[in-house]
This record gives sequence, C-alpha cells and structure tokens, in this order.
Amino acid sequence: MAEQNLQAYVNSPQEMQTFGAALGALLLAGDVLALNGDLGAGKTCLVQGIARGLDVTDAVTSPTFVLMRQYAGRIPLVHVDVYRLASLSDINDLGDDVLAGDCVTAIEWGEAVRPVLGDTFLDIEIVITPDDDVTERRVVTVTGHGDMWAKRHDALANVVAAYPTP
Repeated sequence: MAEQNLQAYVNSPQEMQTFGAALGALLLAGDVLALNGDLGAGKTCLVQGIARGLDVTDAVTSPTFVLMRQYAGRIPLVHVDVYRLASLSDINDLGDDVLAGDCVTAIEWGEAVRPVLGDTFLDIEIVITPDDDVTERRVVTVTGHGDMWAKRHDALANVVAAYPTP
C-alpha cells in the first residue's frame, strides 16, 4: 500500500490532546513519531495526549531545554526535542532509549533527524490555520511510512476521521 496522507482539523488545545490520546491508544512498542510544525503549533500538546493514550500519569512537559524526557506508561514514552541539536549525529548522544524497540519515541522537529528514523515511522505535520470562526484551528496531516503503518492504516484513518476537514 502506498503512503497516504490523512488530514484532520483540530480546533483547540483540548481537541489536540484528545486526538493525541486516541492516537496513543493505537501505538505499539517501537513506534516512532516525527512531529513537525512551527513554534506553538501544538507538538507538545499532541504528545501530552499521546501520553494519556499510553496511560502515562506524570505531567508531560516540553523537553526543549533538556532535549529528552521519559515517562512510564503501558508502553514507555520517550519525548525528544531536536530543535537545538547541532548535528544529526547528536541524536545518538541522547541515549539508548531514543528509538528503542521497547518504547514509543515522539520526536519534535522530527524532519531534522529523518535520515536516522529508518523506513518505518509516523510523520505528523501540524499547521496553524486560524480562520474567522476558530482561532486555534490546526490542520494535522498524518502519514504512515513502512509496512507496519500500512497494516494499521484503517485504524489510523478511523482516529483521523473523528476530526473531519470541512
């Protein structure tokens, strides 16, 4: 199956977290998510929801200054922010838990490290698109890469379908 972009409209930070929770419920150990979008687009908000879907009980905060945070849940969550990495190879210095097979790794600014993600990952692009009616609107484009995501396409499409585009 060819890669397919799925699009959702998310209208508030609360909806972004709810969307993330539904996505988190689908995730399996070894899943890698590359999160992309401008500053303030909602990447951390999405990860907060994903954490909820993974049964993480700790408060999830941005790892911008510490680069990586780990959370215990039904599957451990590793939350990485690569915005400040000087080079692609610096991701290896973050430790063995990043991109490990026994956790879910969510990488903010994931496009910066795409060459090290391999062939199987979930690409999530968040674009701020305010309009006259919804000032917090985001268009979230989700693209699964690799056979594993092709097999889970229908389940992923069901999550996205709950947030229809106009």
